[in-house]
Amino acid sequence: MLVAAAICPCPPLLVPEVAAGAAPELDALRASCLDAIGVLAAARPDRLVVLGPAQETGRGPHPQGAVGSFRGFGVDLQVSLGAAERAPEGELPPSLAVGAWLLSRTDWDDAPVEGLGVGESLPPERCLAAGRDIAAAAPRVALLVMGDGSSCRTVKAPGYFDERAEGFDAAASRALGAADLPALTALDAGLAAALQASGRSSWQVLAGAAEGAGLTGRLLREEAPYGVGYFVAAWS
Repeated sequence: MLVAAAICPCPPLLVPEVAAGAAPELDALRASCLDAIGVLAAARPDRLVVLGPAQETGRGPHPQGAVGSFRGFGVDLQVSLGAAERAPEGELPPSLAVGAWLLSRTDWDDAPVEGLGVGESLPPERCLAAGRDIAAAAPRVALLVMGDGSSCRTVKAPGYFDERAEGFDAAASRALGAADLPALTALDAGLAAALQASGRSSWQVLAGAAEGAGLTGRLLREEAPYGVGYFVAAWS
């Protein structure tokens, strides 16, 4: 059963070494993410699953100790998804690497941890089913859900400007902040893809996992500093 969830954005720029001189611009966002992860620890889970968007090679489960790297972003930095005697084969997708980095900032050792790479195009009904399976796998499950909103808030955004982006992000923000499962489920997959909103599928996995759990949500932060929607929320 799902007992808590933390929702965080997943830009590699959250890692100060990647952001370099721009790192202070995201200090408040980083702090909010760590606050959200604190809610997970307080729930005393017996299993933590970090899930986030992934390209084809990174989709599927990633065991504890899996390693991620930020070399593709110009920084020789590795992170691991919790501790393990030896690193398993394969590499974490960037979203899970950011999640692993956040967990390392909290010295997470409250429960075993594993990862799940989710395809951004996964249909809503399959997202919901995956979430139900995760929640049923242990008595007390917590989720760290990585994903961004639209990438089209300004003309300098990665996806350029799209007038639909602000409305999409507003709907996602309200749903995440209120733990509104029907509203999360109703997020349009086609529109999310057009707006390059990487978090849609992961948020809908969360919605499936939270069915029947009676969790309440709290929005900790919302911003779009680079024309990309970033949300931090905690469910407990």
